[in-house]
Amino acid sequence: MDFQFSEEQKMVRNMLRNFVDKEIIPNMKEWDEKGHFEPSIFKRLAELGMMGTCIPEKYGGSGMDYNTLAIACEELERGDTAYRTAISVHTGLNSMTLLQWGNEEQKQRILTPQAKGEKVGAFGLTEPNAGSDVAAMNSTAEKKGDYYILNGSKTWISLCDHADHFLVFAYTDKKKKHRGISAFVVERDREGFSSKAIKGKLGIRGGNTGEIFFDNVKIPKENLIGEEGEGFKIAMSALDNGRFTVAAGACGLIMACLEASVKYCHERKTFGKEIGKHQLVQQMIAKMEAGLQMSRLLVYKAGELKNAGKRNTRETSLAKWQACDFANEAANDAVQIHGAYGYSNEYPVERYLRNSKAPVIYEGTREIHTVMQARYVLEYNEDKPLRKMLPPWPFEEEKTEIKS
Repeated sequence: MDFQFSEEQKMVRNMLRNFVDKEIIPNMKEWDEKGHFEPSIFKRLAELGMMGTCIPEKYGGSGMDYNTLAIACEELERGDTAYRTAISVHTGLNSMTLLQWGNEEQKQRILTPQAKGEKVGAFGLTEPNAGSDVAAMNSTAEKKGDYYILNGSKTWISLCDHADHFLVFAYTDKKKKHRGISAFVVERDREGFSSKAIKGKLGIRGGNTGEIFFDNVKIPKENLIGEEGEGFKIAMSALDNGRFTVAAGACGLIMACLEASVKYCHERKTFGKEIGKHQLVQQMIAKMEAGLQMSRLLVYKAGELKNAGKRNTRETSLAKWQACDFANEAANDAVQIHGAYGYSNEYPVERYLRNSKAPVIYEGTREIHTVMQARYVLEYNEDKPLRKMLPPWPFEEEKTEIKS
């Protein structure tokens, strides 16, 4: 495995670091306090070529590799988890899934405007009584001629008030249990569709999260993704993509904790010396650095498998589990290093700690990933492909230059 970044990857990292430093970090304290998500960030990311990072050029994307997407997620989460989440949902869960499962007409009609940043995509799987247990969902889609009539609701949906297209899962045949779930793209302007933001969240307050509702929404058959009954497989493949971006973003949160803590270690003095010279503080700094480097290795390994078009469920699960745990620990240590000041929003580390908890839960809880890894080791998982493989990178011989 080559651990050297290409010139393009270095450019993307520098470009996004500059963007985050200028346009996200200076505003995040205010946005977090107000619970405000800034949709204009999408326009700026589109201008930078980041709304379709690893989508082929022929579908409006930049045609970059999956580890470049990881770099983008890491840098965005260094600014705030809310904006990495937005890209995770738009690109990882929605657009990359359409690339795998959509037909050519759907890729031209739905994926291309998303990759260009003209439309924003979101993902609707979780329901009030169906999280890790996907088959417990209650949403239904009944076929009526050339349409499906969609009823039900989804919760904890990122970009609920801002997305144009939602990749939604519902039962077309509940008797078949998870084999009776199908996937659809639902446009926001469909009659009977509505959304409502969730307030009072512990963290990611600068993100838009909420519920979406379907009241006899007519979905044309052309919006069925894959075949009827393939929804569960499609959802699991989407999670492979989403978990990859979450793991990469967790590296960014560790990096943010490390940067803030190192800065504070040089500023704060106790007992006549910088607190960074105390061994117990050094232990926390060292643990953050180790967590960052180990998490990156796991993420980039999964990314290389994606680049080769190989199955990566096991590797992506491990990366997501460990990187998110490391990020949660890093944020907790960062607050500890800052002492009483870490408990106030005068410094960003209290926001990092609040933000670090959600990724340990969503995209598969820590406990789900623990079980997954154990089952692989014990050989309880059937080694059969669950879904179509990702197209290997490079998608095309020529790649688009990224605007700086």
